[in-house]
Formats: sequence, C-alpha cells, structure tokens
Amino acid sequence: MSKLWGGRFTQPTDKFVEEFTASIEFDQRLYAYDIQGSKAHAEMLGRQDIIAVEEANQIIAGLNDILKDIEAGKVEFSVELEDIHMNIEARLIERIGAVGGKLHTGRSRNDQVAVDIRLYLRDEIDTILDYLAKLEAALIKQAEENLDVIMPGYTHLQTAQPVLYAHHMLAYREMIARDISRLQDLRVRFNVMPLGAGALAGTTFNIDREWVAETLGFDGVTRNSLDSVSDRDFAIEFCSFSSILMMHLSRLSEELILWSSADFNFIELTDAFCTGSSIMPQKKNPDVPELVRGKTGRVYGNLMSMLTLMKSLPLAYNKDMQEDKEPLFDTLDTVKGSLKIFADMIAEMKVKGDNMRIAAARGFSTATDVADYCVRKGLPFRQAHEVVGKTVRFCVENGKDIPELTLDEFKEFSELIEEDIYDYVTLEASVNARKATGGTAREAVERELAQLKNR
Repeated sequence: MSKLWGGRFTQPTDKFVEEFTASIEFDQRLYAYDIQGSKAHAEMLGRQDIIAVEEANQIIAGLNDILKDIEAGKVEFSVELEDIHMNIEARLIERIGAVGGKLHTGRSRNDQVAVDIRLYLRDEIDTILDYLAKLEAALIKQAEENLDVIMPGYTHLQTAQPVLYAHHMLAYREMIARDISRLQDLRVRFNVMPLGAGALAGTTFNIDREWVAETLGFDGVTRNSLDSVSDRDFAIEFCSFSSILMMHLSRLSEELILWSSADFNFIELTDAFCTGSSIMPQKKNPDVPELVRGKTGRVYGNLMSMLTLMKSLPLAYNKDMQEDKEPLFDTLDTVKGSLKIFADMIAEMKVKGDNMRIAAARGFSTATDVADYCVRKGLPFRQAHEVVGKTVRFCVENGKDIPELTLDEFKEFSELIEEDIYDYVTLEASVNARKATGGTAREAVERELAQLKNR
C-alpha cells in the first residue's frame, strides 16, 4: 500500500518498522474526534475559498459515510497506514477520489493529533465529572443515613477520639470535591485549539482558526505554533489529577478493607462487589477496593511515563510523543472504571453502627475530654495532660475505662474534678462538644449537610 507521504522515498518501509512505528492499534479510539476535527477544517477551507465549497461539502459527506462505516464495524484499520489520521484520509480518497486529498490543506498530522486528543479528553473529562458527582452523592447519602452512628477516630491507626461516621464519610467528600475542582480547572485550561499550527510554524493559507475553534467548542486558539504541536502539559496534568484522585480512592479502599474484616466488622460490602475463595468456603473478599488500591500504582506509573517521555524533547514535535497515548488512555480507562464501580459500592455499603460504637468506647477515646474539662476548671493544659495520662495508666492497670471510674478515683488525680465529669466523658458528649465549623458534632455535621444540599 502506497504511503500518503511516500513521494520522498525510493524504498518501501521495512515491515517490522511499519509495525513498530504504527499507532493505529491504540489511537483508533480517536476516530470520531478525528472526523469531527476534519469536518470543521474542511468547512473552514470552503468558507475561506481555499478549496471550493462543493469540494468541502463532498469531503464532509465522505467523512460522514466513513464515520457510519466505522461505527457499523465495516472498517478494518491498516497498520501500513500507521495511525487513525492516515487510515481515515486514505479511505476518504478511496471513496471520493482526488478531492479527498485536499482535506489536508493547511494542516499537519502534528496539529491534527493535538486537536483530536483534546476533543477526546474533553469528552472523557465530562464523563469523569459525572462519575465524581455520583461518588460524592453516595458519600453524602452514607452520611445522611447514618447520622447518629459513632465510631472511633484514629491517629496512627490507634483509637484517638470518637467521631460521627457521617463526619468520616464527609471527610472523603472533601477530597472528592477538591478532585472535582482540580478537573474543572484543567478542563478550562486546556480547552484551547491547536489546529492550524501546521507541522510547527503555522500555515501559508488564509485559514480561520477562530471560526474552527468556536465550531469545535473551544474557548480560543493556542498562541504559539511551536508550543501548540509539542505541548502535552494537559495530558500530564490529567495524569497528575488522576494520581491524586486514585490516592484518595486508595485511602478509602484501605479503610473499607480493614472495616470489612472480622477484626473490625464495621461494614459489610454487598455480595455484588465481593468474591469468594477457591479453597476457603467462608471467605468474602473485598476484591473491588483491593483492586482499586492496586490500580493506583498503575496510574502513578502512567504519570511518571508521561513526565519522563517529555522531559528531554526539543521543540517541536518528535516521534517520541506517539508514546503519550497509551499511558493517557490507560489512565482514563482505569479512572473511569474505578469511579463507576466505587460509587455503586459505596451507595450499597451497609454500616454496622453497634460495632462501631463498641469500638469507639474502647481505647480511652474520651481522655482528651477529661483534659479539656480540667482546663475549664482552671488547670493549665500541660498539667491537665499529665493528670489524664496518669488516669489512663490507672485504668490500664485496673482494667477499667474512663467512664467507669468512681468520683473518688478521679479525685486521686485532681481535686478539681467534680460530679459533672460524667457529663463530659460519654461518647455523645465528646462528639457533640465539637460544634465549631468543621467539627464532628451532630449539629456541625447537620449544618454541613444542609450547605451541601443548598449548593
């Protein structure tokens, strides 16, 4: 098969070189966006009298037919034609004749692939934003439905203070909200059109880049032709966003794995999101969060691939940049799959509130409340800290928890402690004392949920 660029060459391309340099196996997913960009480019060429309007219409009709054939599974892509751009252009020329060769007037594959990826990524970002919104809603739903459930809050994975389970879920909602904000910022930043930059220096034809940009839904055009064809910051930034998002999902995955174990027994993941063991019939394995936790490393690796790919490239386009697509596409697929399954899993997750409460009552989780009580009685915090430390040591040595101490036992450590201490060391009292914005009190969490609904 003759190459569309073959005029300079006297020998055919080595067969293995064709296979090694081709990208059609992975960039064929860009077909609809390549056709979308080509149709806008063809219409602009007609509008600007660079080609006849009739020729532009003929090209657009041919591209529409090719799109229908691809979607109907009638097109077999060729490795010899290297990539999706040349596959479509060759088929266009085959279908409508020499006029199909006029489509490439005023553009290069360099700016063509740059616009294709941006069009594709823009649609994928919109899908991911929908998935993020569903996950955010699932976390809020968990908070609303379990507003009175108290669980242990941890530092160093040691029981620290009691918190509302709803507060814990809303902590992850905060992370997802930041992820949404990051992705929205990225979408605005990269939504400028590189088409018209040519191979690297622009074009001698009187093209109307601004009209094409508006037609394709871009907010404007790129301002430097060299940067336009060699920029992959937007892809790197997407992989960076994805790495942060997957880190958040991995942290939540870790907690779900722990919480669903027999040792914690805080939650139950529904059967639809678990698998069994091939040898141990009692097992119910949390495979979904485990896989999401594992796939996080894969997304990190894609980010490093992209950064390493671009770190030494001189301006402008280099063939190395063909390697941008596989890590980008893999990241997209991984993020979409993880979000889709995670949102559904969280929405159906069952909470074992009684077990959470029992765990919260262990580990002296109200010790800080005793220290705060002593401070309010006039004791400097550092002295109060020492008093409570000795109180906890006494409890450990005598097999007691703080609320079980008698008043006389409390007074052994500080005469400031009175009968009202028992109003401060219950789980509810500890939780509900933290009413300031961002705190775990039921009142504060209800305010936060109300604000989320208003937004």
